[in-house]
Amino acid sequence: MADEAKAKGNAAFAAGNFNEAIKHFTDAINLAPTNHVLYSNRSAAYASLHRYSEALSDAKKTVDLKPDWSKGYSRLGAAHQGLHQYPDAVSAYKKGLEIDPNNEGLKSGLADAQSAAGKRSRPSPASAGSPFGDIFSGPEMWAKLTADPTTRLLLQQPDFLKMMQDIQKNPSNLNLYLKDQRVMQALGVLLNINMRAGGPGDDLEVPGEDSYRPSERESEEPVVRQNQREPEPEPMEVTDEDKEAKSRKAEAQREKEAGNAAYKKKDFDTAIGHYTKAIELDDEDISFLTNRAAVYLEMSKYDDCIKDCDKAVERGRELRSDFKMIARALTRKGTALAKMAKSSKDYDLAIEVFQKALTEHRNPDTLKKLNDAERAKKELEQQEYFDPQIAEEEREKGNECFKQQKYPEAIKHYTEAIKRNPKDHRAYSNRAASYTKLGAMPEGLKDAEKCIELDPTFAKGYTRKAAVQFFMKEYDKALETYQEGLKHEPSNQELLDGIRRCVEQINKASRGDLTPEELKERQSKGMQDPEIQSILTDPVMRQVLMDLQENPKAAQEHMKNPMVMNKIQKLASAGIVQVR
Repeated sequence: MADEAKAKGNAAFAAGNFNEAIKHFTDAINLAPTNHVLYSNRSAAYASLHRYSEALSDAKKTVDLKPDWSKGYSRLGAAHQGLHQYPDAVSAYKKGLEIDPNNEGLKSGLADAQSAAGKRSRPSPASAGSPFGDIFSGPEMWAKLTADPTTRLLLQQPDFLKMMQDIQKNPSNLNLYLKDQRVMQALGVLLNINMRAGGPGDDLEVPGEDSYRPSERESEEPVVRQNQREPEPEPMEVTDEDKEAKSRKAEAQREKEAGNAAYKKKDFDTAIGHYTKAIELDDEDISFLTNRAAVYLEMSKYDDCIKDCDKAVERGRELRSDFKMIARALTRKGTALAKMAKSSKDYDLAIEVFQKALTEHRNPDTLKKLNDAERAKKELEQQEYFDPQIAEEEREKGNECFKQQKYPEAIKHYTEAIKRNPKDHRAYSNRAASYTKLGAMPEGLKDAEKCIELDPTFAKGYTRKAAVQFFMKEYDKALETYQEGLKHEPSNQELLDGIRRCVEQINKASRGDLTPEELKERQSKGMQDPEIQSILTDPVMRQVLMDLQENPKAAQEHMKNPMVMNKIQKLASAGIVQVR
């Protein structure tokens, strides 16, 4: 039977099993191919899986079968929006509003689609992907490269020409070609900086008078409306024969209002009496149940609250109630479960219920409760797992493995030690050393920074961090880390030796003692550093560099400024400029 397959589809959709829901809706369609609601429901399931093409096809079929049903246009708009066809989405929502002008779902969808369409229509600057994007735009780039004798001949090389065309098309691709010295040379021409891979006799190279500012990136975030669950049926018309039923409904609403008033006064027993009477008068409005559940929640009668919420969800499914009402009932049930939780496992059911509520309606309050429950679960897990004695045993096992150069095994033990005692900075320091031995520099750096965060006076944390930075050839950063460690332990020989090694490497670059290959590698790495990029695009620093070449007297004044001197040193360390 089509109704049976449809009911199974609705249940699967509510549980978040969208593939299963599609299967059941398809079975129902095969039995009742002219039922517009079935196509609408399957469209919602497809959209939940981001299969917007199939969702669009079913939405169109829904509108074809029943063009005067506003829900069909809601499905159509959502599918167009998922495909980023914003003008079509706007048109669909507007058609739906012509049929049902007060439909909040259509109004919300229209607003989202119009906002997304506005963002899409705004022109994105060509330079949004790179701080150097402006210099690659338009014919000016080719004019500069042609005018310079060092790059004019390069334009005759097909592979170089192709690289520059690719960079002009998408400036963010610059990082892909920075290791090619020809690209570095062209970049220097465009920036008016002569970056040569020369020897010790090269003079300081500075930018010219032209300056540029990197364009800010405009982020375009696609707006996808939340998929609504099964559409509501068209409201039943009340006939003259339903006067008694209407009277009972009106009386139920009065009881509800009285219950609300008592609830606000915190007269909970009276509120429960009114809501119970409303439920007896009208069992087709689940808000009476959810309101009584809220009172039970305030009274800490969590079992009674959960029972009312379950009844509201069950009855709401039967009545095809507003999905927001279903979500409200599930949220209150989840809140009661979370308040009853005594252990980390007790939160599992609460989290599951909150997630189901969000599939019905993505309410910010429900999302916050979900996040709170997940955080509380994690905190309880840590408390339940916390054992400093076992943590120390695991750390010692890790130390033994480290001495035997069994670094993966050492990491395993250190990780267990951290889980058992997350506040032990030594475990992070030891694991950082193991990661460094395995060449996992990002992980080693993260652990070293966590070690310093837990104990800023622990000198070993600074040596771990600086060692990773030195290995990554970030000598200026490593120097800063070693110096920070000396503030806490001035006589630490490991820190002092680290400073000496960093200074040697930095001076080597400053003197121009690097080989062409080393200089090329350092320049490529430096140009990818956001800090270096920021210095080069700073108009003040561009003027300083110009004065260093053309106005020695003004340069002497600049060098008295510690901030300026520090930036010059960073450029020299990166191989971008050379000083004599």
